Amino acid sequence: MATETSRNLRFLVTGGAGFIGSHLCARLLDGGHSVAVLDNLSTGRAENLTPFEGNPNFKFTHADIANDFVLEQLASEADYIFHLAAAVGVKLIVDEPLQTIESNILGTDKVLRAATECKCRVLMASSSEVYGKNARVPFQEEDDVLLGATTKSRWSYAVSKMAGEFMAFAYQKQFGLDATICRFFNTVGAGQSGQYGMVVPRFVAQALAGKPITVYGPGSQSRTFCDVRDVVEALVGLARHPDAGGRVYNIGGKREISIQQLAEKIKAMTGSDSEIVNVPYDEAYEPGFEDIGRRISDTTRLRELTGWSPQWTLEDTLGSVIEFERKRLAQSEQTDAARDIRAASGD
Repeated sequence: MATETSRNLRFLVTGGAGFIGSHLCARLLDGGHSVAVLDNLSTGRAENLTPFEGNPNFKFTHADIANDFVLEQLASEADYIFHLAAAVGVKLIVDEPLQTIESNILGTDKVLRAATECKCRVLMASSSEVYGKNARVPFQEEDDVLLGATTKSRWSYAVSKMAGEFMAFAYQKQFGLDATICRFFNTVGAGQSGQYGMVVPRFVAQALAGKPITVYGPGSQSRTFCDVRDVVEALVGLARHPDAGGRVYNIGGKREISIQQLAEKIKAMTGSDSEIVNVPYDEAYEPGFEDIGRRISDTTRLRELTGWSPQWTLEDTLGSVIEFERKRLAQSEQTDAARDIRAASGD
């Protein structure tokens, strides 16, 4: 595949109205490429695409990836597909396990089939959840996986993403599809919603509002967080590399931090007086919920292929989220004040 400096390319981004997807669209458009987004807005937000309105190189189609006609039409006009559409967030997965399974497995099959028929390269988003309860860290792409029982709905997400990976490699083996798999490790950044359980925006919103910062579980569970700006660069680097296909790549940050420490850091950075409260998993999610003690990525494979490494520190990332949330709160307060004034005047 030609590099982005040698020619402009046509990209289809499924789930492009989502957090990662919209940041990726901005990066691709800045590179002079054409971008088509397919999103049903079930978890994505139309306002994420507002900055691209009027750009002749951008097109948004409000439809589901299950719509074969629309998907095939868009794929036929693309050189490369970023498949990011998926059910995401622990809360959504626990609350709606059937939706998770159907959208992740059936939707992915449709995208892979369309990519094969239209001879597109495809990069498919997967998740660190596929490693399950494996205690060996940092996680490497060829590690075995260890999942919980089928009676625990939480693991349905991991299984659905694993099935998608198996399907991608099956299409490659049988039909020659050029497919790349990326496993994301806790991508965070400005504009991310805490609606579906994403921990950083939830903590920041609680801290700024002076509400209790709720840590689910003991707080000793640790993660690495990767700035969405770094994640986007990793995706672009893989899309540009002619030898990326046929393999799995971890994309994650370097610094391990416990969730309790994360809450304390956000409290300090926001200057909040909020109390940090631990909420048992059974109350936060469902009885018998199982979590992963440590989720740490080994990104050696990605670095050796593309030279990528995270450039933004955890403090940089948290600062960008805090700034975004402060502006959002200020705008909300201004809107509420204007509405109160109109109500008082009888308008």
